[in-house]
Amino acid sequence: MKHSLKIITLLLLMFFVTQLIGLAVTNAYALHDDNIPFGMSPPKDISPASSLVSIVFAIVFAVLLMLLLMKFRIEMFLKLWFFFVITIAIGITVNALFMATSLSMIQINLGFFSTNASSLLALLIALPFASIKVFNRNLIVHNATELMIYPGIGAIFVPLLNLWTVVLLLILISIYDIYAVWHAGFMQKMAKYQIQNLKVFAGFFIPYLGKKERELVKNVSKNKLKGKKIKVNVAILGGGDVVFPIILAGVVLRQLGFVPALIVSLCATLALMSLFYISKKGKFYPAMPFISAGCFLGLGVVYVLSIL
Repeated sequence: MKHSLKIITLLLLMFFVTQLIGLAVTNAYALHDDNIPFGMSPPKDISPASSLVSIVFAIVFAVLLMLLLMKFRIEMFLKLWFFFVITIAIGITVNALFMATSLSMIQINLGFFSTNASSLLALLIALPFASIKVFNRNLIVHNATELMIYPGIGAIFVPLLNLWTVVLLLILISIYDIYAVWHAGFMQKMAKYQIQNLKVFAGFFIPYLGKKERELVKNVSKNKLKGKKIKVNVAILGGGDVVFPIILAGVVLRQLGFVPALIVSLCATLALMSLFYISKKGKFYPAMPFISAGCFLGLGVVYVLSIL
């Protein structure tokens, strides 16, 4: 139980830290007129309702494409897809660090495209991390990059939505999560395929040994362990479970301020903690209904505080 508590605490800590980074990145771009690099700046003439429809269709398309590529086992295309998305997302997050520096003012013209020094440097920093994450499996790099990926993705979507459309988005995603995990079961298949076949997982990933396995490793010499199969448990938290509360908190930040956004992030973290408390090892649970409920509770707390 003590070991499991450590794993849960680590997952919760990474989740909350990512939410805080997401707020910082969202604020950095909001202060600079949502000037997001790599062609990801939001269009100025699209309504939040139209954006919501486009985002829902994009999610449906991405899931269907993922399932199709899984069926035909096109691993290299999937890895390249992951590599591209991860590079862009990390680059957006890193670029937010340079927004207030003179690097963002230096324009670089390479002939076939023009950019500023901050986004080019951010891209150069992102590339090796994305490469190690996708093509050279490393647990520390994997989870460290997860902290930077979802804030970058969130920064793309936050300017497109308002409070009501992002609430509706969370409701739709929660319904989808329930169906995908408890009814269709393809969410589990996607997670297992990513871990076992692609060797890269979209989300936090912490392998650990159970009590029996720890005793075996502790009491048996290294030579005797060679050739033995040891069961490794895995604690995972999907990327969608991390990015959607970032999007809501980011919208709250832009419309209501930092403290309300922080309350939403804290309540989302507490909701995730409650899911970990009731969950059983070895079973899959749809996290978004719990996280969304926590986010909505946070919005309720913000509303009550505003009228006091």
